[in-house]
Amino acid sequence: MAQQAAPVMRMLGDFGAGLPQAKLDALRNDYLQKAMQLWQDVMSGKTPELKDKRFSAPEWTANPMSAFSAASYLLNAEFLMAMAEAVELPAHNQEKMRHKIRFAVQQIVDALSPANFLATNPEAQQKLIDTKGESLSKGLQNMLADMQKGRISQSDESAFEVGRNVGITPGTVVFENELFQLIQYTPVTPTVHEVPLLMVPPCINKFYILDLQPENSLVRYLVEQGNTVFMMSWRNPDQTMGDKTWDDFVEQGAIQALNVAREISGKEKVNVFGFCVGGTIAATALAVEAARGRQPANSLSLFTTLLDFSDNGVLDVFVDETQVAQREQQLARGGLMPGRDLATTFSSLRPNDLVWNYVQQNYLKGKTPPAFDLLYWNADSTNLPGPMFCWYLRNTYLENKLKVPGALTVAGVKVDLGKIDCPVFVYGSKEDHIVPWEAAFASMNLLNPKKAKQNRFVLGASGHIAGVINPASKNKRSYWVAQAGNGKNRPKTPAEWFAAANEVKGSWWPEWAKFLAENGGADVPPPTQPGTDKYRAIEPAPGRYVKARAE
Repeated sequence: MAQQAAPVMRMLGDFGAGLPQAKLDALRNDYLQKAMQLWQDVMSGKTPELKDKRFSAPEWTANPMSAFSAASYLLNAEFLMAMAEAVELPAHNQEKMRHKIRFAVQQIVDALSPANFLATNPEAQQKLIDTKGESLSKGLQNMLADMQKGRISQSDESAFEVGRNVGITPGTVVFENELFQLIQYTPVTPTVHEVPLLMVPPCINKFYILDLQPENSLVRYLVEQGNTVFMMSWRNPDQTMGDKTWDDFVEQGAIQALNVAREISGKEKVNVFGFCVGGTIAATALAVEAARGRQPANSLSLFTTLLDFSDNGVLDVFVDETQVAQREQQLARGGLMPGRDLATTFSSLRPNDLVWNYVQQNYLKGKTPPAFDLLYWNADSTNLPGPMFCWYLRNTYLENKLKVPGALTVAGVKVDLGKIDCPVFVYGSKEDHIVPWEAAFASMNLLNPKKAKQNRFVLGASGHIAGVINPASKNKRSYWVAQAGNGKNRPKTPAEWFAAANEVKGSWWPEWAKFLAENGGADVPPPTQPGTDKYRAIEPAPGRYVKARAE
């Protein structure tokens, strides 16, 4: 216990936290009683009960010492996390500091699991015996290959190729500039809604999360629902783009895409969709246009998007003045935020699932990870321009200025999200650890402040990605909907909304398709060819930009 507690005690000191002797004594006494009981159970031949999926395989309980090792680890983990909860902190910013301590201690606890080491993992040891050493040889090969790649393999990457079996909805690139390509997808219905849909995906990761394989492609579903779909495919930045700013992503990115989609369709307005940071960019772009006296959106849909950054979920542990200032010193004047660093950050949010599970399977047991399109996409990292990334960190996550009317100047104008005038569809995922659904709901109080009936919120099951990619054809999971109400009856808090909501089985995609149809105008014959005389076909979808790998 003392050996494992020592680094935690040093870390608490670094945080300026203290643990009163009385609390420490109480925790220690409780620990010693449980440790004594565990030892007595083992000596009497009683197998410890292991209520943790990491130790669910029969090998852990077949050997008494392995069972004792796992049970001791779980007891130590309980003690260390109890220490993290019991610390006393300075009054200023207390909750944020406690969140950081919990996160840091959890990282230590997860790394120390006996499942992570060959010497203490009976599953890996049995595999070694059964394969006559082949599993160890294969595991070493896997580890060396991953060291060369600079990341842990989470999927059989040889099974997928963008444009071959992911990102394959038919379409044409009709525009490109330094920041993005614009894809116009081929219609498949006899008629289409006359108002097209512009999709603004996140520039962190690539757009084809929305167009994986045909059976789980949101793009394909939307086309089949009679939408003329335009998709932005952000370029994967290289060193030549190291000076790009947030203003560039708004002006030369989202606003340029809006203008091209409007010109090609011949419509004054388009339906606009934004996912995650793509939603933040899209909403900022529409606020910039509103400040210029223009309203190019017929509707706005935001999926797992933050506009109010009061609740940053687990990412909050990476955002404070010190960390942001450090990034600014490195990158604010130019350079790239490497995609591998972003991927490492996101993996650390769920280390048992996204790190240690693959250490155990790939390295200790010598297994090849299964083919999984979502995890293949997850490993296809993107860089970010340093100035853009630093502006985003400071002005949204750290200082939360986007929600304040006039607090930010973007593309030369003061932005006010409340000036965007169009119906809004907001989606949140119930188990999202990156954009908590309550934080996604906060957009309802920023958009259409005087026209509450124009806003609609839908809550889906599962997490940040899996909640969004929930195909209607599979009829899985569930979602929650509620009447928006108006005036004093309108739910203004997530709790009020959820209390009034009804759970519906299946995918929420049809709810969004209905919203798009309501704002899609008349049904008209589909365009006979992509683009126009001005915007000619450049290449087939998914285009070159999405295929570029991060350096």
